Amino acid sequence: MIKPLRKAVLPVAGLGTRFLPATKAMAKEMLPVVDRPLIQYSIDEARAAGIEQFCLITGRGKTALVEYFDRAFELEATLKERNKPEAMQALKESSMLPGTMLSVRQQEPLGLGHAIWCARAFIGDDPFAILLPDDIVLSKTPCLKQLADAYQQTGGSVVAVTEVPHEQTNRYGILKVGQDDGTMVEITGLVEKPDPKDAPSNLSIIGRYVLTADVITHLSRLERGAGNEVQLTDAMAKMIGTGPFHGLRFEGRRFDCGDKIGFLEAQIAFALERPDLGPAVREFLKTYVDRL
Repeated sequence: MIKPLRKAVLPVAGLGTRFLPATKAMAKEMLPVVDRPLIQYSIDEARAAGIEQFCLITGRGKTALVEYFDRAFELEATLKERNKPEAMQALKESSMLPGTMLSVRQQEPLGLGHAIWCARAFIGDDPFAILLPDDIVLSKTPCLKQLADAYQQTGGSVVAVTEVPHEQTNRYGILKVGQDDGTMVEITGLVEKPDPKDAPSNLSIIGRYVLTADVITHLSRLERGAGNEVQLTDAMAKMIGTGPFHGLRFEGRRFDCGDKIGFLEAQIAFALERPDLGPAVREFLKTYVDRL
């Protein structure tokens, strides 16, 4: 019997140095795309996939991420008194049910694998999702929902993958592939940030994963990999052959909001999708295009 997917881990302990000085006193994951912070896009996507329990892997100075999803009674009372139902609805969408979110402190910056290992008590023996808030995906069906459906179909671990320029394989976790039907790819190997001449393909993992709890066994060894960090990719590679493991070419467009250009592009793309903003955004974009 396939265990239901109900848990998600969100690693949010990074310093956000590429966005200084904005992130000097503000968590990178609180930077807004249009009118919602990055962290909320991930939470909303997870909820749409049936996730009910959330674990934030935080670091020093990241308490605002937990507080953001708490109820703001004084603000709610003020909005009610001023008869602002739309604002009240927006506020409601940023709150969590009691007992559904916890945070764990990653005390040392030892890599993504170490961050996931910090959530081992939360994960237990259950399958779980990982969402990296730096990545947001614009799609008809939420990206994690696509992965959750693939997990139900295969009964094993599934990661979201996309093609990257071959010369950039040294920036990503890269797949070695077996059977490939154009959508679902059998993973026969994983390499973290390979040199382009050694890369087994140009299929890269993005920040969406559904993994079985077996990965914790490998992470618990705390073995160092690329960058002298505990790499999640290395632990996943050791799971290959012990159960189904696939990459999913997801429907949608991914934006790397850990990069300034990707972040700016996401602002425009998501604004254009909004009925209340799209027409005005198209008009002002024409002004800038004419200046090129």
